[in-house]
Amino acid sequence: MQRFRIAVLRGDGIGPEIVGETLRVLKKVEDLFGVSFEFEEGLIGGVAIDKTGDPLPEETLELCKRSDAILLGAVGGPKWDDLPTDRKPEKGLLRIRKDLDLYANLRPAKVWDPLIDASPLKPEVVRGTDMIVVRELTGDLYYGEPRGVFEENGKRVGVNTMMYTEDEIRRVVRKAFEIAKKRRKKLTSVDKANVLEVSGLWREIVEEESKNYPEVEVEHLYVDNCAMQMVRRPSSFDVIVTGNMFGDILSDEAGVIVGSLGMLPSASMGDRYALYEPVHGSAPDIAGKGIANPIATILSASMMLRFSFGLAEASDLIEKAVERTLEEGWRTPDIRSEGCKEVGTKEITDRIIENMERLRHEKV
Repeated sequence: MQRFRIAVLRGDGIGPEIVGETLRVLKKVEDLFGVSFEFEEGLIGGVAIDKTGDPLPEETLELCKRSDAILLGAVGGPKWDDLPTDRKPEKGLLRIRKDLDLYANLRPAKVWDPLIDASPLKPEVVRGTDMIVVRELTGDLYYGEPRGVFEENGKRVGVNTMMYTEDEIRRVVRKAFEIAKKRRKKLTSVDKANVLEVSGLWREIVEEESKNYPEVEVEHLYVDNCAMQMVRRPSSFDVIVTGNMFGDILSDEAGVIVGSLGMLPSASMGDRYALYEPVHGSAPDIAGKGIANPIATILSASMMLRFSFGLAEASDLIEKAVERTLEEGWRTPDIRSEGCKEVGTKEITDRIIENMERLRHEKV
C-alpha cells in the first residue's frame, strides 16, 4: 500500500472549515484507491501568532520538511492588521515559500461548463478554457537587491531590482515544460524581451530548454500582448510560464476569466517540497457560518494527488466529481445562480464524495 504523509496547516478564518472538508475527500480517496494518508497538523498565520507569537513556528517548518506534501487553508484577518509587517500572518506564508524554496507557483484556471455564466466574458469566448499559469515565485522584483526608498539630492527615490540568474529561470521553465508535456503540449512563455535585458535572458533560456522538449509547441508573447490575448482567446492557452511580477498579474487575470475565486486551486512547488492551497483568502466575515466554498481547496488536494503523489486517476476522479456536482445544480452561496440548489460547506462536500463513489463504480 502506498503511504503519504501530509502536513495540514488549517490557518485562519474559513481555513479550518475548508481544510476539514478536504480531508474528508482525501479519506474517500483512501477507501476507493487503497492508499494511505497520514495527516499531521501544524500552526501558521494568525492562529500561530496567538499561540506562539510567530506566524511560522519552527515546529511547523520542521513538520513540513518531513512531510510528502503540505495542505494549507488560508491566513490572515483584521484581528492582526495592526501588527508590525514582519509579524503579520501573511509573513508566515512568504517565509514558508522562501524557506522551502517553492520556486514554481501553479495556478490552474478552468472554466467549468455549469458555471460558464459566472465569467465576465461571453460564453463562446471562454468555453473550453483550461490553462495553468506557472509563475516563478522566489525571484524577480519581489526579492531583488538593492531595494528600498532612499534620499538623493533631497528627493526620495524608490528602487526595486529585477534580477534572475540563469539557474532560477531554467528550473521553473523546465517545470513548465514537464507540465505541458503531460497536458496539451503547448507552452506560452511571457516576457518583455523588447525592452528588458532580464527578459532577453529569459527568452534565450526558454529556447535552449525547448530543444529538450521537441514535442511541446512554444509560443513567445510580450506580457502586454499576453494580457490582451488571454481575454480575446483564453481557450487557446495551455501552460503559461513567466516571471514573478508578470505571473502575479496574469494569474489574477486568469482567475477573473473563470469568474469565481472559490473555484481556484494552486500549488507552490520546488524540487523537494510542495504546498497546495486555494487562491482565495481567509474570508473572516463568513468564518464559522458553514457557507464557505471548499471546492478550491478540494481541487488543490487534487493537484497534490497528481503532482506530488503520482495519483492521476484519483485526481481525475475528484475533478469529475466536482463537475458532476455542479452539473446537478449544487452551489455554495458564492457561486449561486438562478434555479440552483444552494447548500453549505459540508453539504456540497457530501455531494462531491457521493459522486466520487458513483463515478468510481460506473468506471468499474
